[in-house]
Amino acid sequence: MLILRPNCECCDRDLGPDSPDARICTFECTFCADCVDARLGGVCPNCGGDFSVRPIRPANLLAKYPASSERVTKPHAACAA
Repeated sequence: MLILRPNCECCDRDLGPDSPDARICTFECTFCADCVDARLGGVCPNCGGDFSVRPIRPANLLAKYPASSERVTKPHAACAA
């Protein structure tokens, strides 16, 4: 089951569990669409993989399987700008 992290690892933008702007790599690193396109060039700075649109968990399942509240940010060179 996906973790559904609450923020962009690069700019710390909020990404709710129903956000159409959330992108993930195969390791579930989470970034916003703006950072993926403008700063990262579509390549995950952690693993070198590509990104996909993060699936949206149906609202009726969020109560049983809630999104994570743990914010993750990392000091990537591309994010410093």
